[in-house]
Amino acid sequence: MSSQINQPRVRRRRVFYIPGYDPFPPRRYRELYRSEARAQAEISGYDISVSARSGEGPFGWHVISHQNGVDIQTEVEVLVWSDIVRDSMSGSIPATYLQLARTAWTYVSTGTLRRLMRLRKGPVIAALYPVGMLLLQLVVALAVASGVVALLWSFAAWWGLVPAIAVAYVLPRWFRKIDNRLFAYYLMHDYAYSAQSKGETSAELQERLDSFQELIGQALETDVDEVLVVGHSSGAHLGVSVLAELIRTQAGVGRRPVLSFLTLGQVVPMVSFLPKACQLRTDLQFLSIQHDLNWVDVSAPGDGCAFALCDPVAVSGVAGPDKRLPLVLSAAFTQTLSPKRWQELRWQFFRLHFQYLCAFDQPGHYDYFRITAGPQTLGQRFQDSAPSRTRIEEAVSKYTSVRA
Repeated sequence: MSSQINQPRVRRRRVFYIPGYDPFPPRRYRELYRSEARAQAEISGYDISVSARSGEGPFGWHVISHQNGVDIQTEVEVLVWSDIVRDSMSGSIPATYLQLARTAWTYVSTGTLRRLMRLRKGPVIAALYPVGMLLLQLVVALAVASGVVALLWSFAAWWGLVPAIAVAYVLPRWFRKIDNRLFAYYLMHDYAYSAQSKGETSAELQERLDSFQELIGQALETDVDEVLVVGHSSGAHLGVSVLAELIRTQAGVGRRPVLSFLTLGQVVPMVSFLPKACQLRTDLQFLSIQHDLNWVDVSAPGDGCAFALCDPVAVSGVAGPDKRLPLVLSAAFTQTLSPKRWQELRWQFFRLHFQYLCAFDQPGHYDYFRITAGPQTLGQRFQDSAPSRTRIEEAVSKYTSVRA
């Protein structure tokens, strides 16, 4: 991390938030920020208020906070790609099972799944879960339909096929209807979205990323004190590519606001380990040697949906001798959440995956609302922090090619 001890305190900040694969509209993140900021402020003893943003431009919100005797104004803007996510999830049930077969084949045939299993077991189990759950649903539907045929065959003969076909048609649709509790279809679509191009970014999403990159570039030309990019879950690897290209295009630009990058609950290996993720691996390597960037990667072993404490550059096999980023830190859920709160959340896997964006009732050094709305830059806040001793830095990916 670059030393910023002589930097003045932050009074104005621009935050650019990149969500993961999420079909919900961005206002969900505004309301989450509003409620959790209020809760954290009460616990930690500072003032913070959130108001909606109106007018033209990208979706976002205003934040005003008073912390450590300093008044800070923050503008948050969100990369909107929830419509792309919804479109990718709109396929029929047979299409989803076809996706299952193709996605499984991609990860197994390329050796990627086997490599991922050498990292954290949690996200690999999460990746296998939708495969198992969808196959179980199919088996249950076929078993019930077969039972109906067996029950009615003795006195209805071929007519017994009619209710059996009806059961085989209705039951899978019922399973899909309750997927807000099972998450099988959601996760299947998530993994299929990355696997379908074997690590390349779709043209539609790339267009959104390019537009978002322009907004960040414009912010770097203003008089704010810090421009902070936050990538959560699969938004982390999207942020890597956005910032790498931004820095390349702005090479040689003089003094500007401090540029910071915070990745939370990252799942970078799910993409960077794929054979055609050459550009992402190039971007990871490029960011890792930057001196005008502060990049902190925060995860927690308690988050079963993230590759916790896996250095995304190192495990992707692209760490060079000049690598200096990211600083890999743990949010340490078992310490920053009270025993009671941890017991309430420990089996709510998807809720824990969003804990980085929420309040902690026993907060440690990581505090999302001090980072995004406090008086220190990301670099100032973590300048004396040592990386997690349990981080994984072994080069694991089979595919390590980068662009020249």
